[in-house]
Amino acid sequence: MRRPDQQTTTRPTTDPAPGTTPDAPPDGATGAGAPRLPGPAASRLTGIGPTGDLTTEAALAPYLRGQAAEFLRSLRLHHEHSAPADSGGHDAAAATRALRRSARRISGSLHTFRAALDPHWADQVRAELAWLSGILAREHAYANRLTRLVEALHQLSGPTLPAARGVRAAGEGAASDAQGRAALGVGAARAGALLERRLTLARTRAHSAALQALGSSRFHAVADAVALLASDVPLAPGTTGRTAEALLEPAERAEQRLLAAVAVLPPEDTEPYNEAQDAAWHQARLLLRLHRYAHEVVLGAADPALAAPGHALDLHRDAVEAAGAAAAAARTPRIAPATAYALGVLHADQRHEVEAARAVFRESWPYATALTAP
Repeated sequence: MRRPDQQTTTRPTTDPAPGTTPDAPPDGATGAGAPRLPGPAASRLTGIGPTGDLTTEAALAPYLRGQAAEFLRSLRLHHEHSAPADSGGHDAAAATRALRRSARRISGSLHTFRAALDPHWADQVRAELAWLSGILAREHAYANRLTRLVEALHQLSGPTLPAARGVRAAGEGAASDAQGRAALGVGAARAGALLERRLTLARTRAHSAALQALGSSRFHAVADAVALLASDVPLAPGTTGRTAEALLEPAERAEQRLLAAVAVLPPEDTEPYNEAQDAAWHQARLLLRLHRYAHEVVLGAADPALAAPGHALDLHRDAVEAAGAAAAAARTPRIAPATAYALGVLHADQRHEVEAARAVFRESWPYATALTAP
């Protein structure tokens, strides 16, 4: 794959799939009446054939109503499986994930297609859904982080280190590795216990915060707004009957934002522990998500070519946060040197996982070359 700082842009060989959202406004139209953006990157949203049914009433409104109905259905399931007499913790967690998925899709679509909706209403509902999704995500994130870190500790202090860790078992290197493993083994158990205490406490607090949020008047106001959305989508005046431009233009702007963000991602040969670069990758992940949702609105389904890059960016986020948790635990006052050493090794391991996720993203990114950054 070419690096993002190169000039030319080529399209993937696969058939075009749903698009994403860029920043620059479209400038004219090409093809079958579909607007095109200037610049080196051709949009995956153009050339989709007849656009007579691509209106706010025929595409955006039904999508938002469907996601609102899914939100309400997930909320009902969450209430059913969260009752004191119910033991279906797994079902409650699945309902929470579904609730977050629909909340993200509604919020993201309100952001991308704000111009086609009542802007004041869209801004209010989007902000409240973002608040709710963030509150609900924390407990799940802490649980996954703990599992990830404990499993990594077990692998690092086990009988053999994976080759990906860069360990060479030959000659003096083998003896050095054995010494390092012995030192790691001393602190691994204590490091695991420390992480479990810290992250379990954080998870418990996040669970309490989620329960409090779901019982608050603020949440009930959000649920009421979504219930209204399930039957009535407040479109902006003048958008009724508008053709493809009402949806394609904001979707293409979102796509260009994604391409521009990918273009400025650090190249492969940067130092692996430069944590200041994490923010650019997180931004690409968020823009990719907005792109996927816009693709669902405009073309009716997610772009399958972006499933692998999206998964890689999710793993990147998880590894970054796990590395941060290990580093934070290592700053605990008065911990034993062996515990601090184990946490340092764990932090380094997760930073290697960060680099691995970046490599997978670069390999799976469907555009042969990204946009050249301005």
